[in-house]
Amino acid sequence: MKTTDEMIQEGGLWGGMCDGPANDEKEQDADVIVFGIPYDGNVSYREGASDGPAAIRESAAPIAPTTEYFEDLTGTKVVDLGDFIGDDCETIFAEVEQKVAELVENKKFFTMIGGDHSVTIPVLRGIDRAIDHEFGIIHIDAHFDLCDELEGNRLSHGCTERRAIELNHVKDIDSLFFIAIRSCELDELNFMKTNKVNVINAADYEKLGTAKVIQAVKEKMGRFKSVYLTVDIDCLDPAYAAGTGTPKFGGITSRQLLDLLRGLFDLPIIGFDVVEVAPKLDAALTSVYAGQRVITECWGHHIRKARK
Repeated sequence: MKTTDEMIQEGGLWGGMCDGPANDEKEQDADVIVFGIPYDGNVSYREGASDGPAAIRESAAPIAPTTEYFEDLTGTKVVDLGDFIGDDCETIFAEVEQKVAELVENKKFFTMIGGDHSVTIPVLRGIDRAIDHEFGIIHIDAHFDLCDELEGNRLSHGCTERRAIELNHVKDIDSLFFIAIRSCELDELNFMKTNKVNVINAADYEKLGTAKVIQAVKEKMGRFKSVYLTVDIDCLDPAYAAGTGTPKFGGITSRQLLDLLRGLFDLPIIGFDVVEVAPKLDAALTSVYAGQRVITECWGHHIRKARK
């Protein structure tokens, strides 16, 4: 795992909010824990998401600690644990699972920056280890990621939520809510023939409007004491985030996503991630700046609730 010192040398940290090199005392006092998983070995199409964590950190270094609602985040203690890196997927995933379990046991709000969407798998496993109650998952993405396997790989970025419903504290598919979907594999289509999936696809999102989408999600997920939020940057139309491995035309807009996230934080969100940001696939770095903004605004939503 890279240290915060190494991160500073590679391009800086989060707009002056980061509390220097991580240690146990700072981690204990942190308002937000952030870490990266720069791994994209489980993609089924274009690589590049391994560069996401570093690019998002670098893009965030000069920004002020404020939200789009002009809220001052000064004084927020953000501790960056650096990156989980290793020679193989199993080693990285085991380390992430252990660390996330510790964070959840200590009731620390955390943010993970991916990486391809498979890196959400060990995060969900860590949550599952740490809690003694059912938890919900909100999956904002162009894809379901519900394949049992993809190209023979059960840890593919297309299998994230299929692995989730195997966890002890995710009761079944009804514990998940999918938003902005507009792509479906045949394996997933067959799964949905015998399993009712909570989903608002991108086309229906446009018809309903963000307020009604938020209402529907809150009505379904409000029963959980803990909710995890995973944001694949390809939920956005490629016009707003071109730098991603599997872009899909017809996605939601940046305004819709930001308003959606604000509303979803009325739920007991214990952590969230932003994944599939692939800087080298877009010279304008639209997905990098989208990911950066999503993270900053979500921190603002969390801090607003905490300060009430």
